[in-house]
Amino acid sequence: MVERLERRRGRARRASARIRTGLALIATCGVLTACGGGADGDDVPAEPPTASGTLEQLASKAHCEPNVQTDAEELRQANCTTDEGRWVLATFATDRGQREWINEANDYGGSYLVGRRWVAVGDADVVTALRGRLGGTVEAGSSHHSGNSGGGGNETGHSGHHGS
Repeated sequence: MVERLERRRGRARRASARIRTGLALIATCGVLTACGGGADGDDVPAEPPTASGTLEQLASKAHCEPNVQTDAEELRQANCTTDEGRWVLATFATDRGQREWINEANDYGGSYLVGRRWVAVGDADVVTALRGRLGGTVEAGSSHHSGNSGGGGNETGHSGHHGS
């Protein structure tokens, strides 16, 4: 039992490192594309029901050909590029796994479109456009973490700092 738990923790750490890499990419992309124009907001379309399905089904609904980066039992993650920009789509085996991922990712800022056992992460404009196709709830990550500066902490300090 302990050995199985240690293997699961090892997979979770590797997945967490991949997530941080993906989020760093998204943050960089967001800085480069954040000045794009948008609608005046007066004619907001009706929100569709929140989508569900596999990573591939969700990507199809969002008009994306997913480039799968992580294919694990508890997490599947893909990079997507659509007319709106680049973003990351992640699906989860459990609600708890999804919430833990969001809590960890929240430290990196960004915008999150959240559905049942899936998350799309990207620039705010991209997430807004995706919401029109996938439904879901928009969450904003905190902006207090900026890579190597601030806080005096390090990445190893992040695991386990969220209490249950």
